[in-house]
Parts: sequence; C-alpha cells; structure tokens
Amino acid sequence: MSRLLPVPDGLDGLRLDVAISRMLGYSRTAAADLVDAGAVTLDGVHVARSAKVHAGSWLEVEEPAAAPAAPPEPVAGLTVLYDDDDLVVVDKPVGVAAHPSPGWSGPTVTQGLAAMGYRLAESGAAERQGIVHRLDVGTTGAMVVAKSEHAYSLLKRAFKERTVDKRYSALVQGHPDPTRGTIDAPIARHPGSAYKFAVVAGGRPSVTHYETDEAFRAATLLDVHLETGRTHQIRVHMSAVRHPCVGDLTYGADPTLAARLGLTRQWLHARELAFGHPGTGDELRVTSPFPADLARALDVLREESG
Repeated sequence: MSRLLPVPDGLDGLRLDVAISRMLGYSRTAAADLVDAGAVTLDGVHVARSAKVHAGSWLEVEEPAAAPAAPPEPVAGLTVLYDDDDLVVVDKPVGVAAHPSPGWSGPTVTQGLAAMGYRLAESGAAERQGIVHRLDVGTTGAMVVAKSEHAYSLLKRAFKERTVDKRYSALVQGHPDPTRGTIDAPIARHPGSAYKFAVVAGGRPSVTHYETDEAFRAATLLDVHLETGRTHQIRVHMSAVRHPCVGDLTYGADPTLAARLGLTRQWLHARELAFGHPGTGDELRVTSPFPADLARALDVLREESG
C-alpha cells in the first residue's frame, strides 16, 4: 500500500528513517529497512536513510502488505447451551477468560466464539464486543453473549438493573449458620493486594443470598442467588463469613480438603441464567450441568458422609 504524506513542522531537519518511524509508528530499524529496500521517496527521489527531511516535503512510502491474521484458535471445552439471532449462551470451561485483557494470554470466550464462526455485537470496547457480563477464569458455567446490537443494549441494561436471575452452586467449607441467609457487605479491592477483593467499608454495595442444598461432613453445597454482581462476590462473601469456597486458596480455603477432593480450583459454578429475551420479551432460562471435576468432588463427599 502506497502512502503519500507531508512532513510536518515538528519533524523538520530529522533523518529520513527517524521521520518515518515517528510518522508511521515503525521501529527505527524497520523504517531504515524500508528506505534501504527502495520503498521510500522524498519529493519523488530515492535518498539515503540519513538524508534530512524538511517541513512541507512529501514522503511516499510503499508499505508492505500486512500478513493475514491467523484464524482464531478453538477453545477446548467451550460449548453452546443456547443460540439464536440475538444471543448465544455458552458453557464456559475452567481456565477461560471472558475476553482478552492486559496480563492474560490464555483462551477467551470471544476467541472461542470467533473460531466457531459467530459474529458478535460490535458495541463496547473492541476486545470485549458482545460481552455483557463475565465469569472468573476459574469459575465455570452459563454465560450469555450478545450477537445483535439490540440484544447488547437490552442485556447490558438488564444486568445493570438487576433483572437477570443469576443462580450459582457453591461448595463451601463447613456448615453455614443459619443454613439459609443473606450476606449484605460492601466489596472493594483488597487494600493489600491488586488481584484480590475484600469486604471493605465504603465499598460497592454487594448482596448475596444463599440456602443449603446438600450438607456433607466437611462441606456444604449452597444454592446462591446474586442480587448484585461484583467481581469475586461469592468468593469474597463466603470467605468473609469463614466458609470459603472449597479449593479457593486465594480466599483462605484449606488446601488439604481441595487435594482430597481432587480439586485444582474453587468449587463454584454458574448453574443457571434467566432473563427476558431481548427479542421476544419471553423468559429465557438456561442451565449448565456440573463439570466433571466438580461432580467428582461431590461424589467423594457423599461417599465420605455415608
């Protein structure tokens, strides 16, 4: 691709390779290579990389064609629970982030859907288009992604207005007392860690409802309903009441119990999502089965509890 560019006043008197580097964002070496390859003219003349440029002169640069983008890699274990013209609900496996982010080089839901051929809504930041809510990398389960712009707008509003019914299953250490209750405690970033969250006075209002689903000798399976949707909310709240999610070493879980159950991550699963369909208005309820590692842990506890 050929580009014809005027030299701005601020680059007057600079070397040709330096000027190209600053104008087009190339490294100094890459800019020099373009000049040496004869891909650059200054006022229609091929000159050396050390030639000085002057404000008002014209640079013509023949840029190499961009290499075709590599096709997105499929994401192992990512499956579709529901799909229509407006949205797709996926079953997110462990070890997969919702979307790309600084510091994360692993697989993402957006990458996996792209590999499947899905076109997502283009609203939002480029790296998270279609994403209306997220699950932790170590949390599995149902996650909805918008395909149409209309769906993106309405689903974002539904999550903000808390009209989405989000049901989780959480295996926690010990036996919460009462067996059914509400944890209403504000959450903010942990004052001593950039990667953790905590119950902090003045944090964002956060409300978690829970009830016992099944009790074992060493742990309790809870049915959890989120009224709000803060980062790490269930993990933080259960840790705050001294019943961390089994396997959640970040928030104080006993590593020996996790090892006994064969767990390498927190036992937390987004079991069910229910919301008004953005196209029809009818309720859409989608459930996700327990993945194999979580199901095995329950089997071990049931055997131990006799």
